[in-house]
Amino acid sequence: MEAKRGETFSASSSRDERGVSEVLGVVMLLAMVITIMGGVWIFLNPYMSDFEDNTNWKSATGITERIDDRISVAGNSPNGTGFKNSMSLVSTSIQTMKGIEYWTVAADLTTRDVIKIKHMNDSAIEVTSINERIVTIEIQNHLETLALDVDDGESRYIISHNLSRQKWFMVTAYDAEGKSLHRHVDVILSGLKVTTSLGMGDHQIALINNAVIEKFPNDPWTIASMPTLSFTHLANGDVRLAILLTDAHSIRSFGGAGKTSIEFLSLGPMNLFSGPAYNIHFSAHSELHPVVSPQYHETWLQDYYLHRSSATLTTYDGIAPFERASGADGFTVMTTSPVVHFEVDLQRVEVNT
Repeated sequence: MEAKRGETFSASSSRDERGVSEVLGVVMLLAMVITIMGGVWIFLNPYMSDFEDNTNWKSATGITERIDDRISVAGNSPNGTGFKNSMSLVSTSIQTMKGIEYWTVAADLTTRDVIKIKHMNDSAIEVTSINERIVTIEIQNHLETLALDVDDGESRYIISHNLSRQKWFMVTAYDAEGKSLHRHVDVILSGLKVTTSLGMGDHQIALINNAVIEKFPNDPWTIASMPTLSFTHLANGDVRLAILLTDAHSIRSFGGAGKTSIEFLSLGPMNLFSGPAYNIHFSAHSELHPVVSPQYHETWLQDYYLHRSSATLTTYDGIAPFERASGADGFTVMTTSPVVHFEVDLQRVEVNT
């Protein structure tokens, strides 16, 4: 009887040991699997993060291109017309940048006088005329028009006004026959900023006046495409300078919520200059970052610098610095052609959801 009890105890103990061994084996296997999976995750995580960042960046770039294209189409449409488009803005948000860029464009519209206009303060302008032909000065903004008669034969006028310069401000000088002698235009442009969250920070793309300016985390702003400015030679030997200004703004920020319906509404295109012009002077200043304006200047003056370094400026046709060689005082046109055809248009678009 005692022998049987001993045999039973021995068999039970053996089974318990085998059960414990199996449990330990399973635990060790699970530990090994978890360790391997953790190692694989640690190894692949940077690549997965880069893949996700690349996907978000491509999405943001595609959204920016589509918005830029829609703004261009809407900008050419009549006032009050527009359209809607749906875009996926899961990891992207869009904000407006008010008054982000300032442009000044001025030119004589005849060879009979040389006129300069400058702002003395927010409510007064100084007008100088070499040949003293000015009879009427017209001041306009987006709200009203002010026409002032001046004494003929004066070479300098101080004109007071109460018009705001918040969007655009235009001064035109006329002679006794009602013909335009000179025009000076100040334009304040707004733009849109497309922000996408990446693993190392926010990626930003600024859409300002047809230019695309990009910034990666920890990197400076770089210009991917310039504002629309073209200098061309015509078949008859004349030259043409064309500038397209675009003001695009949104009433509120939007994005980060999947499919979003975006409306692009035209506020009406404006033609600021069209035809022969003389003593052209224009300037552009970006408030986005101090590095942006110098990049504009360097790009526009590349051909000028090349001809200056090779001592061939006497045959140069193109954009040139107005005074200082850096372009800090603005730009003009240097050409051997007797006539410069000057075209400046302003597009105004409202972007909303």
